[in-house]
Amino acid sequence: MPAAMIVSAGNNANEYLARHAAELGYQRPTIVASGGEARRRLGERDFEIVIINTPLPDEFGHELSTYAVEKSNAGVLLLAKAGTSDQIADKLLQYGVLVLGKPFTAVQLRQAVQMAAACCHRLDFLRKENDRLTEKIAQIRLVDRAKCLLIERRGCTEAEAHRYIEKTAMDSRRDRADVAREILEQEE
Repeated sequence: MPAAMIVSAGNNANEYLARHAAELGYQRPTIVASGGEARRRLGERDFEIVIINTPLPDEFGHELSTYAVEKSNAGVLLLAKAGTSDQIADKLLQYGVLVLGKPFTAVQLRQAVQMAAACCHRLDFLRKENDRLTEKIAQIRLVDRAKCLLIERRGCTEAEAHRYIEKTAMDSRRDRADVAREILEQEE
């Protein structure tokens, strides 16, 4: 079940935001009243969305929004008075923070929460793809190190070293990286 955090000091606003979050599938959102408490909670749990209702008792809230973007995968929505939201929206846009001016309608809030959740899903997809590519690069480097070792120690050509690793991997039904690791352990 996706998790939501609402950072707001007002009880009426908390109830309103929690009710709308629940309608979108975020049952029992975590509600905190200060930026400090929100920072602590961000380190404890993964949230899909973070809704910050400004101002907060210990800070305005825009610093918390950038912190939440940097330290979590959550989609971040900042609620601010209309005049203030216009001033800070451009600055926060570069961080990926959505800013919604108050007052707003229930429909606008729902759409903004859905956009924040979509940002979270997109970021998750990109991070998984990044992890996959990073792992692939690490495997390529490992195989290249093994090839270099075969070229240095056994006098193979690059093509022969490549063929040896490929053939050994196929014959033993193992990954090329495993074969490369084994070669590196044997030769070093």
